[in-house]
Amino acid sequence: MRARAATLGDLEDVFHGLSKRMSDEYAAAGKDSKIAYDNLMMNLKEGRAHALVEGEKAVAIVAWHENSDAADTLFAAQEDFFRGSTVRFCKRHIRHIQALAGNLPIHSRSWLQGPDVSRWFGIIGYVESGQENGANLFELPPARAAS
Repeated sequence: MRARAATLGDLEDVFHGLSKRMSDEYAAAGKDSKIAYDNLMMNLKEGRAHALVEGEKAVAIVAWHENSDAADTLFAAQEDFFRGSTVRFCKRHIRHIQALAGNLPIHSRSWLQGPDVSRWFGIIGYVESGQENGANLFELPPARAAS
């Protein structure tokens, strides 16, 4: 797996085969796929979206935007993204995104309560930070400076 700047084609491909768990996540957040698509498109146009690519196929899009105290993520994926190897890849890649965002804490949210959600966020390095608007908020603390 590798990451690269996302293209409109990547976004369309991921949403064409969007996983049911992502559709369920958007619905639980009170949004639909169209709103999620539009939000990701806005970040893509601003150069803050990466395609996570397996072979030549984009299987996920991760986007981010900075605010005053953290960088918030947006995410979409196809079902074949959700495997142990991709979670391990994300552990490295989210730190890259964090560096691009000026080493701000990274905030990610999940409205679903599946058994793997907290475990996967934990593997990546996030800590659970409570609730926000009905979602579990996960925070990736800033990377420590190398000594």
